[in-house]
Amino acid sequence: MTYIPNPKLDLVLERTVPVPPEKVWAAWTRPELIVQWFTPAPFKTVKAEIDLRPGGGNCITMESPEGEQYPNAGCYLVVETNRLLVFTSVMGADYRPVAPSNGAEDLPFTGRIEIAPADGGGTLYRAIAMHADEDASRRHAEMGFHEGWGAALDQLVALMS
Repeated sequence: MTYIPNPKLDLVLERTVPVPPEKVWAAWTRPELIVQWFTPAPFKTVKAEIDLRPGGGNCITMESPEGEQYPNAGCYLVVETNRLLVFTSVMGADYRPVAPSNGAEDLPFTGRIEIAPADGGGTLYRAIAMHADEDASRRHAEMGFHEGWGAALDQLVALMS
């Protein structure tokens, strides 16, 4: 985990979880698993499309309790199995620039999921949401980044334990 987050622009969720790195990776990269944990309840994930390669597109569709759907499309930038997954909402497949459309006020960001074996077992997990400016970072925090991403991580751990 060599990336040094910028405290003015990046939101960070870091925990040690009792799940092996391979299972954390699988949860983030297999559509049939993503739909089981990705969205904090009472929302749910109803569809996950993944082309897991640098430049590969992805679209994860969340659904509100009222049935309103929010597709979150993006592009993978870095794919290092069991170690690092970087994606962005400002590009689609094959790095094509797009306007973000992610159900979170269409907030543009780059996500960085870092996975490393933890001493004594489990995984050191760090999720970073990178933003272009302080206002975007603040808005994402106010939308509940830490609570939402933390709840989703709890669901990932429950599923993969």
